[in-house]
Amino acid sequence: MQKLIKQYIDGINIGSGQSYKNLAVFPLVSDYALDLDYLTLDEALDKDAIDVVELDQEGSVPELKVVNKSEIMILILDGEELVGAKQNRIVNTTILIAGKDTVVIPVSCVEQGRWSYDSQKFGSQKRVMSPRMRAGKSDQVRFSLKMSGNFTSDQGAIWNDISAKALRMDAESPSSAMSEIYKKKEHSIKDYTRHFSLTGSQIGAVFVINGRVVGMDCFGKPETFGKVFEKLVESYALDAIDTSESKKSPKIEKDQATKFLQSPATCKVEPHPSVGLGTDCRLESKKVTGFALAHDNKILHLSAFSRKGMGNKEKSFTRMIRSSHRRRFHS
Repeated sequence: MQKLIKQYIDGINIGSGQSYKNLAVFPLVSDYALDLDYLTLDEALDKDAIDVVELDQEGSVPELKVVNKSEIMILILDGEELVGAKQNRIVNTTILIAGKDTVVIPVSCVEQGRWSYDSQKFGSQKRVMSPRMRAGKSDQVRFSLKMSGNFTSDQGAIWNDISAKALRMDAESPSSAMSEIYKKKEHSIKDYTRHFSLTGSQIGAVFVINGRVVGMDCFGKPETFGKVFEKLVESYALDAIDTSESKKSPKIEKDQATKFLQSPATCKVEPHPSVGLGTDCRLESKKVTGFALAHDNKILHLSAFSRKGMGNKEKSFTRMIRSSHRRRFHS
């Protein structure tokens, strides 16, 4: 798998950055050809091609059931938020679901204070968890896979991260919902996103906040990145707003982004069978955490995050590992 990831990275060129305030976005351009037909989560929900529901009537916080009602595969991305049912969740890793298949997917709760139905099915508000929290979750899932073979997060750490972010951003709510932070900062986020646009053959981007690389997301074809570009930029904009250091825009060095682009090619790669189709490859180095989803010897999605500023979550993770992956619990 390491060779496959290196070949994918080697075929990517980095373009000139676009910047606004303390956020810069460097486009990743490639002629990488993924000949695979699938719907994104938002497309599938819009077409009523998918049902996302609680595991059963009682519910299980770390699991949801996905029913693909169409013949077409569906790609659900790491960090995408699902809203409704007993509480809002985010997806723990990127998953490709086969046509006419039903899959139990690993998720994390992002609404600690609610455990009651407000709808039978989940929907989407086109949001992705912010990159700093995705980075922590990526490390948590990697550790869980190593210890127990499950794509489980540290739920307590995620709740703590959301609560701290809500407090900093004056976006606390009765149910401690991540969505309220996005709603509170909606106008500021839109102020950022209108300054960024796609370039031709763009399959991804490296994102820089306050002059430091935070992470990157890249895909197997430009069409996919184009469909999720806006909500990915919004997620990085939220962290940019949260961590703004001064009114002066920081100097952005393209060399930093170029160096980070190459980092997944030298990471330790730990392959695991995905809960859907393909192989989930966990990426790890002293400086980077992330993952890639591969299917039929092609990369569908690769995410990498800088470890700079991340805490060591593994000690607090021990208590979670003792629990069964299928344990049901209430928030």
